[in-house]
Amino acid sequence: MNAELSLLAWAMLLGFVHIFAASTVVTRERGIKWNASARDAPNVPLSPLAGRLQRAQANFFETFPFFAAAAIAVVVAGRSTESTVLAAQVYFWARVVYLPLYAMGVPYVRSLVWVVSIVAVLSLVFALL
Repeated sequence: MNAELSLLAWAMLLGFVHIFAASTVVTRERGIKWNASARDAPNVPLSPLAGRLQRAQANFFETFPFFAAAAIAVVVAGRSTESTVLAAQVYFWARVVYLPLYAMGVPYVRSLVWVVSIVAVLSLVFALL
């Protein structure tokens, strides 16, 4: 299997880590009954950690489709190179680092890591042009 597709699979698993991290903390705060409900009632505000985990999850799911499309397109187009493999690795590891940075509320460095992940996706896209 191409390295880009392997990294895509790992990024999908990372997406589940985001989902489980956020949902675990929110459920711990609001309870299992809330989790099993239709969630129609007004909610108690979340703790800063739960809110940051939800925002990190949303941010991941904003960038992931672009990474997935670019990684698949690079492989299908036969444009896989050492540079595209490196770009996929950089995206994945930047996103791994991003989650704890966001959870801890680290400013600036978190944004820099986000920029690195976006540059990596753009590198994949430019490999297609």
